[in-house]
Amino acid sequence: MLKRKEGFSGERALVIPQIIINMMEEDALTSSLYITDIGYYPKAEEHYRKRNSPINQYVFIYCMDGKGWFKIGNTKYDVKSNQYFIIPAGIAHEYGADSKNPWTIYWIHFKGNLAKEYAMANDYPRDVFPQSDSRISYRVDLFEEIFSTLKSGYTIDNLRYTSSLFHYYLGSLRFIQQYRKAGSVENTETDIIKKSIHYMKENIEKKLTLGEIASYTGYSVSHYSTLFREKTGHSPLAYFNLLKIEKATMLLDTTDMKINQICYKVGMEDTYYFSRIFTRLMGISPNQYRKTNKG
Repeated sequence: MLKRKEGFSGERALVIPQIIINMMEEDALTSSLYITDIGYYPKAEEHYRKRNSPINQYVFIYCMDGKGWFKIGNTKYDVKSNQYFIIPAGIAHEYGADSKNPWTIYWIHFKGNLAKEYAMANDYPRDVFPQSDSRISYRVDLFEEIFSTLKSGYTIDNLRYTSSLFHYYLGSLRFIQQYRKAGSVENTETDIIKKSIHYMKENIEKKLTLGEIASYTGYSVSHYSTLFREKTGHSPLAYFNLLKIEKATMLLDTTDMKINQICYKVGMEDTYYFSRIFTRLMGISPNQYRKTNKG
């Protein structure tokens, strides 16, 4: 995947060695669906790739924020936040980030006997908008589990496990209504506070304004802010920061991501701003927190 020479701040990527790909092609479990490349590019300014010579992999791109585009043949599609698409294998194509509002993307190259079935009818932008029953944050965590498992080593059990997870990951998008209904344990429409907190969690990687959160609930800014503070003791945006730092502590505890990578995962691009908020809420800096929890 071609990008600017200096890369993107906060990026992460893995390219699976060909010898491991050969092993997955021969294995009875992994041969049905397996990953060859995987990564995350936050605010991927000037990101662009053109392949005149088709590749034998399917290209999955999930735009979490910002905008971009892709072109298959003579057809060009605009891509916006909360959309994904899959470029079929064997077809020349190109794609790139919007010049003014570059996308933040999760991307995966994949192959396998069932790859075509999962990719079918996904060669145009498909919506994954946050709703009261959406489970976007769960899907993001699933991606991270796939990534961290592959990063930990290419044992056959790791490869089989990530293949199984990837079936579930793509299935959660292809059968999105069933996926959302399966995770619904209550009707959050009846509770405006729970509904808005769910919305915050689904957009943890973004910068939401108070107006955007209030608009989602259908309440005015003043009414919503008053109600939220009465129920939680915090303003909506202060609570959103609490959720972001809660997510950051989990990533500090369970991953080896660098601080600047975690910043993007919680929608705070400025490392210094992130550290100030973290220190104010947790009492210690992110680096101190990680050192303390690592024993």
